[in-house]
Amino acid sequence: MTISPRLRRALGRLRRDVGFIAAGVPLHLITPLLLLWILILASRTVAGTSFEAPVILLAPTGLLIIAGYGLTEAQRWRFRALCGVDLPRLRFAETKRQFGYNWLVGPLLGVLELLLMALLSVGGAAASVLVWVWLVPAQWRIEHRGYTTQATYLTVLGLAMLAAVPVLAAGLVRLENLVGRAVLGVSRSDELERRVEDLTESRAGAVDAADAERRRIERNLHDGAQQRLVSLALNLGLAKATLTDLPPEAREVIEAAHREAKDAIEELNNLVRGLHPAVLDELGLDAALSGLAARAPLPVRLRVDLPRRAEPAVEAVAYFVVSEALTNVAKHAQEATRADVTVTRMGEILRVVVADDGVGGADPSQGSGLRGLAQRVRSVDGTFRMSSPVGGPTMMSVELPCPM
Repeated sequence: MTISPRLRRALGRLRRDVGFIAAGVPLHLITPLLLLWILILASRTVAGTSFEAPVILLAPTGLLIIAGYGLTEAQRWRFRALCGVDLPRLRFAETKRQFGYNWLVGPLLGVLELLLMALLSVGGAAASVLVWVWLVPAQWRIEHRGYTTQATYLTVLGLAMLAAVPVLAAGLVRLENLVGRAVLGVSRSDELERRVEDLTESRAGAVDAADAERRRIERNLHDGAQQRLVSLALNLGLAKATLTDLPPEAREVIEAAHREAKDAIEELNNLVRGLHPAVLDELGLDAALSGLAARAPLPVRLRVDLPRRAEPAVEAVAYFVVSEALTNVAKHAQEATRADVTVTRMGEILRVVVADDGVGGADPSQGSGLRGLAQRVRSVDGTFRMSSPVGGPTMMSVELPCPM
């Protein structure tokens, strides 16, 4: 006999629901049994004062704590394997939700599951009464007339009970899914917290990737374009020194090309230093900032107090902040005669302060350069503050997280 696809799907859903419910009975009812075991042990040791009594009570209590977490993992497997619902893995510290499900909600669901399994068992037994009656000896059937009517009633009742099982099982499975997601699932606050953690990790990866890309560009510029420009400048210098019999016009062209090549080398050097200087990786932030201060067009007083090096990404941001700040002081700080740069580390915070004695008036909301600095600082969860009243002085303060 062939079974229609619709009936086959219905039987498959029923088998899945009944299997899911049957697997939940021991998982949901084990906690009341454990609690009953503790109460029995407590009642036996209440009158005693022996040293073993606390140990006897402590062992099952520890088992309850372990079981709370273990039962959660078992429930996750049951939902995933038998019902296709993937519950998130709760942290061990989230004991309140796990114990709330395993010790309060779970036993109530276990009672409903046990009643449904009892309904299925009793219904199956009642529906097969007529079969069992026909298997008894004929003499018994002769002595007990009227059994057919009673057996028919029981059979009809059993069939009605079996007919109610699929509906009740589907409803109980839906109820368990709702309760499981609500108690063992991710709450809104947990979801936002984990989302923030994921975004923080992905942003840190993006910052590291960008820093690695800047280093690659710096290496390519230094080893490729810069070397070619140096070679070009040398060749033009040799041509200017050796080709003395050229017409004046040709010599002017060579001299102009030589000057342009040297200017291009200087600009490229400044660009490479602004990207990621090699000295920052080799000697650290103190040496790299000393180079910046030495090349600045105005006197810079530098103080660096770092008992140990920070992470490469944090050092790169600090270097970029000081480099851009000194560049802004040279370009925009009118009447500035000096600048102060202070870099200190206080616990897990790297603090960078750049101040100048110019006329002030710098506004981060008006300048794209200052906005870029603020964005660069925020990329590593840092804070950016700017104080520049009209008339001066101007002070830029940056705090960068620097874990131990």
